[in-house]
Amino acid sequence: MHDNPVKPVIQEDGYPYLPSSIFSTSSGTPYLRTPGVHLIARPSVSLASMGEFLGGYDSSLGFESYQNDPDTLPAGTELCKTAGQLCYMSFAPRRTMNADASRYFQNIKMSGHGSVLEHASFSFLIYGISRSVTHELVRHRAGFAFSQVSQRYCSGRIVRFVERTEYVQDPWLHARFEERIDRAAADYEDIANHLLIRQKAGSEILSAEMKTDLRKKVQQAARSLLPNETEAPIMVTANARAWRHFIEMRASSQAEVEIRALAFKIYQCLFSIEPILFEDYSEVSLPDGTWAVATASRKV
Repeated sequence: MHDNPVKPVIQEDGYPYLPSSIFSTSSGTPYLRTPGVHLIARPSVSLASMGEFLGGYDSSLGFESYQNDPDTLPAGTELCKTAGQLCYMSFAPRRTMNADASRYFQNIKMSGHGSVLEHASFSFLIYGISRSVTHELVRHRAGFAFSQVSQRYCSGRIVRFVERTEYVQDPWLHARFEERIDRAAADYEDIANHLLIRQKAGSEILSAEMKTDLRKKVQQAARSLLPNETEAPIMVTANARAWRHFIEMRASSQAEVEIRALAFKIYQCLFSIEPILFEDYSEVSLPDGTWAVATASRKV
């Protein structure tokens, strides 16, 4: 019997997040075990100025009534619905009203006309994921923007690691993981200190004229020994259509377990604020205790 997945925390401002706990070895090396996912940007929509546009048509069409829909929608859903209705100039009183938005988007999903979903973008701060995951994540190009931590410009003081689920559940693998990251953190510090000492003594190991340039050169040399399980915080922005593709690919039962955990949490956050855009997904419990999603409306 599977426990239900942890639900996102919804802040007072309506932004959901799923935090990640921080652990440490007996030597003090910090690490995480699950992705931390924080939604930090979402659409903001105002149709107030549309009156100027709608009023420019024959008044008998009744286009100006479009702004008087009695039901409100989440901003992303409203933005995408307005974009879709513009395609057919469907602003008259007999249009699909907001109360029927779920049916409206079901038709869009089933027909594969997903371009209107590209108007709504969502930005996430993601941490507690390894370099292995971000190497896979940044392969999603269309509709995505990425800003990732630079090991070249950040010192070893911010280095943390990520423990895979398989290691958590096996005492021997867990012990080897902690030993490995302790050694990696110590080696990083030793190499960085050695390079700084040699440079200050007049060695020509590094070509750096300024103090900040020297620090960068030290870090870019020392980072070469950091393993794939080093944490790699990243900011990711994508539109709803791109996020759907990511979720279908990476929250699939066939996806690798670490990136699946990330994709499932992103789905949870998006569904919590835009249920109509993501309501066709169903949560699937897997034999290994993890979760996936499935949908009949793939590749919208």
